[in-house]
Amino acid sequence: MSEHPAGERISATPLSGIGSDSEARGSSPLHRKKPAHFPAVESGFRSIIVFLTVCTKGRRPLLANDAAAKLLVDAWMAADFWVVGRYVILPDHIHLFCAPNTNPPQPLKNWISFWKNCVTRAWPNRDQIPIWQREYWDRQLRRGESYDQKWDYVENNPVRHGYATTPEAWPYHGELNVLSWHDR
Repeated sequence: MSEHPAGERISATPLSGIGSDSEARGSSPLHRKKPAHFPAVESGFRSIIVFLTVCTKGRRPLLANDAAAKLLVDAWMAADFWVVGRYVILPDHIHLFCAPNTNPPQPLKNWISFWKNCVTRAWPNRDQIPIWQREYWDRQLRRGESYDQKWDYVENNPVRHGYATTPEAWPYHGELNVLSWHDR
């Protein structure tokens, strides 16, 4: 398993895969088309915070509206075995930070499946189903400064895409729970 300089665990094939048949096929293990999902790793008494990106199927712009944002927030609150911290909902994808709310942590993929299913069942336009891409991208953060750096990126995403002039002007962002970084 490798670690990114910003301090998070990289969700990709470990570096030991370099030089294997993946290079012969012309694909680097560091540039995956499908993410490898590792379980959350507890290290001593350090907090577990995961940076998550989930996209709509076909990157369709379904999410940046009041109804979809309410469905998402309601589903995250109902799926309480993980908790959502800061989040940004864009038209075709979501960035959020989450942390386990049980000990031992329940699998992240189960939590994602739960809230995706909640949103899909309540989705008002049945012609738009399926809503979600099957895969998602996750990175477990390792240090508090990594959380701050990732949030800076996420918060400015609507500005970079031209949806808002400032991060504060984008209506589909927030914080449901304060996820603090600490070594206990």
